[in-house]
Amino acid sequence: MFNFCSLYSGSSGNSLFVETDKTKLLIDCGVSCKKISEALNDINTSIEEIDAILVTHEHSDHIQSLGMISKKYDIPVFVNYETLEAMPKQKEKIDLKNQKLFNIGKEFKIGDLCINSFSIPHDAVNPCGFNIYNNSKKITIATDLGHMNNELLDNMKDSTFILLESNYEPELLKYSKYPYILKQRISGPHGHLSNALAGKTISFLTKYGLKEVLLGHLSKESNMPEIAYQTVIEELNNNNVDTNEIRVGVASRTNHSKLVELC
Repeated sequence: MFNFCSLYSGSSGNSLFVETDKTKLLIDCGVSCKKISEALNDINTSIEEIDAILVTHEHSDHIQSLGMISKKYDIPVFVNYETLEAMPKQKEKIDLKNQKLFNIGKEFKIGDLCINSFSIPHDAVNPCGFNIYNNSKKITIATDLGHMNNELLDNMKDSTFILLESNYEPELLKYSKYPYILKQRISGPHGHLSNALAGKTISFLTKYGLKEVLLGHLSKESNMPEIAYQTVIEELNNNNVDTNEIRVGVASRTNHSKLVELC
């Protein structure tokens, strides 16, 4: 068994779940403890069963309840040093024995999972995505991407499944209520990934074994699930990708996704 579920994904909060027969992980805790617990219960898992939490970066929509959950349930938190130091209020709640530091690019293990982090272009101190391996299968978690580059693409190659950011539609962002400086941040090189660039990225990765993708971290103000999905499908068609050969879904900000079963 190697399963993935998006518990919550969006500009208002993020938390993801990965499990095997022996290991259960959370990636980020950007909504309340109550919401995470309820979503896990919905997929027949208890928060008490979580073996570890991985942290991508220190922004509040990724760490809101991190310290509380770690403290309450005695769960180890795997985080790089710079990110840990950038969230002092969360750090003080995490018992020292549960502060598990990793270096980006260096593989580590949790239970029967091998995990490798990779740097992402975002306006945080040392943000990262994750590649998670079980036997011959690979899951990639890649959100909060200001742009795409060859190093990122190399890290995403050979994934069976990927949660990929599809944050905004440029025209919706342009006419949104966001202040100009925030619009510039979102569309800038250390902000977020557009729907079209997500589609181009997926098109490329289909050449390297990608079979299923969940579009994540959609903006509430400058995107819509239907638009994100349709834009990605159009990009796949434009790049002559057989859309019958890849499953594309959209993660919700308010509800968990279906359980994606890799094996």
